[in-house]
Amino acid sequence: MQTNTRPAPATATPTPAETPGGGATAATFPVDGRTAPELPPRDDWPSSGGSLKKAPKRGLFDPEIVRPALVDSLRKLDPRHLARNPVMLIVEIGAAITTVIFVRNLLGHGVDPTWFVGWIAAWLWFTVFFANFAEAMAEGRGKAQADTLRKMRSETMAKVMVGGDRSRIEQRASSALRPGDLVLVEAGDIIPSDGEVIDGVAYVSEAAITGESAPVLKEPGTDIASSVTGGTQIISDALVIRITAEPGKTFLDRMIALVEGAQRQKTPNEIALNILLAGLTIIFLIVVVTLRPISQYAGAIGSTTVLIALLVTLIPTTIGALLSAIGIAGMDRLVQRNVLAMSGRAVEAAGDVDVLLLDKTGTITFGARQAAEFIPVPGVTERELATAALRSSLADDTPEGKSIVALAESLGLATEPGALEGAELVPFTAETRMSGIRLDGHATMKGAVDAIERNATSPIPPALHESANRIGAEGGTPLAVIDDGRPLGVIYLKDTVKPGIRERFADLRAMGIRTIMITGDNPLTATTIAREAGVDDFVAQAKPEDKIRIIRDQQADGRLVAMTGDGTNDAPALAQADVGVAMNTGTAAAKEAGNMVDLDSDPTKLIEIVAIGKQLLMTRGALTTFSIANDVAKYFAILPAMFLTAYTAEGGAPGRLAALNVMRLTSPHSAILAAIIFNALIIIALIPLALRGVAYRPMSAASLLRRNLLIYGVGGLVAPFVGIKLIDLILTAVGLS
Repeated sequence: MQTNTRPAPATATPTPAETPGGGATAATFPVDGRTAPELPPRDDWPSSGGSLKKAPKRGLFDPEIVRPALVDSLRKLDPRHLARNPVMLIVEIGAAITTVIFVRNLLGHGVDPTWFVGWIAAWLWFTVFFANFAEAMAEGRGKAQADTLRKMRSETMAKVMVGGDRSRIEQRASSALRPGDLVLVEAGDIIPSDGEVIDGVAYVSEAAITGESAPVLKEPGTDIASSVTGGTQIISDALVIRITAEPGKTFLDRMIALVEGAQRQKTPNEIALNILLAGLTIIFLIVVVTLRPISQYAGAIGSTTVLIALLVTLIPTTIGALLSAIGIAGMDRLVQRNVLAMSGRAVEAAGDVDVLLLDKTGTITFGARQAAEFIPVPGVTERELATAALRSSLADDTPEGKSIVALAESLGLATEPGALEGAELVPFTAETRMSGIRLDGHATMKGAVDAIERNATSPIPPALHESANRIGAEGGTPLAVIDDGRPLGVIYLKDTVKPGIRERFADLRAMGIRTIMITGDNPLTATTIAREAGVDDFVAQAKPEDKIRIIRDQQADGRLVAMTGDGTNDAPALAQADVGVAMNTGTAAAKEAGNMVDLDSDPTKLIEIVAIGKQLLMTRGALTTFSIANDVAKYFAILPAMFLTAYTAEGGAPGRLAALNVMRLTSPHSAILAAIIFNALIIIALIPLALRGVAYRPMSAASLLRRNLLIYGVGGLVAPFVGIKLIDLILTAVGLS
């Protein structure tokens, strides 16, 4: 028998210490004092053909994206594709008609000058092309990332353990693996598919997925530490993995499908806006059709080419061209922050979130609750309490249980070989909220104070409540211990609020979002943490079903709810929430239930997700405001130009309608052509704004409306007057008037 006198470590995560030579020393596990495998120097890390460091962020107009986007823009000219965008379909139909008219003009059957019809047709085609280019650019950024992921998904030969025997290895392609297969992976191997570690301890590089070069320690026993993803690479030692995913349904396959822009579905808000744009298009189509007989009666320019030009400038082509790109770019901004959204609906819902539900452990606090002290009740020695706590934790694989074992061993206690033989292990459940061991008719249990009280057969000493209250007031978690129904004392578990979390919650409050902390801890602990973190409300001693109840109650009041989670017990609540963000280190059930996955497993990133969602809605609102204001200004270019020759005064002098030519454009033809050119160029000018999004600032809806009207409304009115006048001057200078 050997006594372990190591003190309990204080760190929360087994992080290898970097050495001057670029290597790393062995790390100590925070929960049980074991030594982690030694991480080899960085220069000796195996390579699968790509860098383990995060790839540089692509520029907005990266040539590798622009070139395919130009080709894709031509492919999208297919009317079957444009049928999803009625506004641009009308523009393409107009371009086709004017092209036919141009050909007839060349044969001597035209009304308008041939050069005029030719330029109108060309710029209408450019308008459709630029709209397609905006969408193709947004999709291209996702496709570029998908192509990178596909390179990771190359066929990998897996070492399958036949019958679970490590000595009988069979080489099998990763595509032939099935759930339940046991696979051996060693240093330098690519993990062939998603699975869970059932044996071994090793470092795994997840750089190919998360972009972070620091390897992650994987070991069996916990949901998070045992989960591995196909396509990642083992850096040291060896692991035995149980495959959990069907071929073609791995997390990497889902990532590829999600970042493909073409597979993103339109959100309800986007669909509603499309319906509005289609309605406006139909209305203006009717208006333009009725202008034909009016213009003929008045002797104005009422040719088919001019009426098509008028229709294109009347309908909201700017927002119609950029609407799809805005939605795709919003999802791309999430991808750049290592968050995968299952649909555009989730991104949009994030922008409308009213209530944010957050787990305390791992989200608001570091989640590294460790046994720091044994506090016995009067009449019980610290050693007696520590012995009972050690016995109740021998089969506890949770970080808390392991830390209790480590603390007891630091006091000189030792674990007898075969101590668990013949013992009945009592696992922790959300219902009982305690765990322990039964052996030879004796039961030693630990758990929440109220749960232990219900199972104690001896009176609870007041000192136990005093210790529990003090621990809770200090932000710790008390675990009471009983041996054969006799209370022995309390184990002090400590946790720490993350720095800067209070300021982030203040930002959420400025957005009008209410934060609710959910915890299974007692009310005193929850009160202390809630006060320190600055949340708006909290729910203590919560069970998994309480999360769903709270979400449903908030939704019944008309609010949109977001939450994060990583465990299987979080899956129902993640599925119920409007925005459910699952951690990449979480269980497969959590990832399936959520509509977003955070590859960095940072629960506080939900704040950034909300900001990106709001930025998407703000961008769409800003460009819609600009587009409508922009169209109003263009009326003053084309309508006066159409009727400039109507109702002339005596001697052929311009009539009273000439007063409508406020921009003093040179001629009807130059005015109409200038408006069409401006209409196409403004789409190009707004592509960067659609892809990057407008600058986000926390503000109320009323303030946002005022901002949009002042910046984008006024800007949309002024820009066409300036732009069309400049283009008219250029056209006049080159003789196109």
